[in-house]
Parts: sequence; C-alpha cells; structure tokens
Amino acid sequence: MAGSNFVDYVKIFCRSGNGGAGSAHLRREKFEPKGGPDGGDGGKGGSILVKGNAQLWTLLHLKYQRHIFAGHGGSGSRSTSTGADGESKTIEVPLGTVARDAETGEVLFEITDNGDERVLVPGGRGGQGNVHFKSPTNQTPRYAQPGEPGIEGTFILELKMLADVGLVGFPNAGKSTLLSVLSAAKPKIADYAFTTLVPNLGIVAYRDHRSFVMADIPGIIEGAHEGKGLGHRFLRHIERNSALLFMVPADSNDIMKEYRILVSELEKYNPELLDKERVLAITKSDLLDNELMDELREEIDVTPYLFISSVTGYGMDRLKDMLWKSLNRETT
Repeated sequence: MAGSNFVDYVKIFCRSGNGGAGSAHLRREKFEPKGGPDGGDGGKGGSILVKGNAQLWTLLHLKYQRHIFAGHGGSGSRSTSTGADGESKTIEVPLGTVARDAETGEVLFEITDNGDERVLVPGGRGGQGNVHFKSPTNQTPRYAQPGEPGIEGTFILELKMLADVGLVGFPNAGKSTLLSVLSAAKPKIADYAFTTLVPNLGIVAYRDHRSFVMADIPGIIEGAHEGKGLGHRFLRHIERNSALLFMVPADSNDIMKEYRILVSELEKYNPELLDKERVLAITKSDLLDNELMDELREEIDVTPYLFISSVTGYGMDRLKDMLWKSLNRETT
C-alpha cells in the first residue's frame, strides 16, 4: 500500500434523483370514450448508497470523484403504468469507513462488514397517479402528485483503519521496523522522524496457523489531541484497534514520562481508548546490557511490558504471545 496512494479522508457532494411525476391520464378507447382515470405512479428517484468492500484499503478511488448524482425516476403513464425507478449509485468503501454530514459533523453510520450497505442519500418518492384519487364524488380526477425532489448535500467519508493491534509511539520509535519484521509489510523505514505518514497494515503469523492484523500508525507528538502534527488524522485510526502496543525506545531520556505522554494524548482525544488492552514494549533493546535492563525494570511501573529488539529478534516470540493473550483475554 504505497503512501502516495493512501487516502483516508474525502469530502463528496451527492444528489439523489427526483421522484417521477404521477400521471393524470384518463382512459379513452373506441367504445369507451369516457373511461375513468388510469394514470400510473411515478418511479422512485435513485439513491446514493455506501457499501463495504473488504478488498479496498483506501478511499483513493473517490479522490477525483467528488460529485455523485443518482438518476431521476420516470413519470407514470397510461394503463396505470408505473414510471421506471431512477438509477441508484453505490459508493464502495473500505471497512472502517465512517460517513458524516459535512455541515453538522453528525455521524450518519459506520461501515464495518463486507457487503454492508447503507443509504447515504435517499431518492425522492414517485408521485401517485390520478387512479389513487378516484372517489364516489370525483369519478374523473384530472390531477396527480408530482414526484418528491431529490436530496443534495456534502458528506465526509473518513477511514478508521481496522486492525487487531495498533502501534502507538513517538516518531522514530521503531514501529515500522517492527511491522516489517513481524509481517510481510514493507513500510518505508529511515532513521529520521515522521518516516511513516500513512498507516500501514501487516498480518502477523502466530502459532497453529493463527494470525492477527497489526497497524503501524504514524508517530504521535505531544499536542496531537489538539491536531498538532496531523494528530486527529493519526489518532482516529487507533479507535478501531482492539489492543494497543505502546513503543518507547530504550535510549529515551525518560521511558515512563514518554509512555505517560502517549497515554495522555490518547485520553484527551478519546477517553474510551484507555479501555483497550495495552502492552508496553521497550524497543531498541539491543542497545542495553543486562545491567541496564535491570535498572530500567526498577523504573517501569506498568504491566504488561517487555524488552524487544527488531534488529536481533530479541523478545519477538514473547511479544506475539502477549499480544495474542491481550486480543483473546475475554475468551480465555
């Protein structure tokens, strides 16, 4: 999933179709010159639908398709013939997409399952033909209903990455390196901050042919909950993760202070994030000897935690065991 091709936010303008007008036709035949009303109903206007597609990972296909219009319903006609329904438009999106009203910010719905289909903008109803208005006192109504107009509006589609484990840490904490070691993902890796600008997903193989999905979330900075460093765009991906792996490098000046800043940023953004299972990994532990590890253990006051090194592979199996236990805590 190339960084330049990953789009997790689009604003689109949608307009559903107008409902077709009902017909006010009166039946006229050779031997029945004054037949009753036989006007049919108008067709329903097309709707704008949103459908989940598990094969999609990005909203890139909507980046250049910002205007989406559905078809209008056809008018009713003689012999109580109903007009054709307008063509609906279906927008396929990745799982984890949230639709919201751009004007009010109201969340309309979330797409989390493959094939899940929701109506974003309903089409206008077709008008009733004059056959519906016939009564004992009005045998030949010469009027019918017009169709309902379609609805238009601007909407925001946001992708919140669906993954079992989300990697949380400051830039250059080793998140991308860990993902590349544990999975077949090939994120961009370099020795400078903000190498990762978009989330990357990887499937981590576990024992007995089991697996779980890990997401490398772009690095958080202090003040991210206020939007600093694209904080809101990064933090929303964490909302979908079942467990969080906090990563703090062993060469940090104060491991616990850095960990608490990360926890604080998540809490200020959304307190519910702290209800998720958490594991603390001290990365780059190949820089430590046993004596330094013992000293750090006395400073660390959270559990569970462990020391790992993506370079040497130290702690990788234990890490996968801890994450699997966190993901399945409710069922074990």
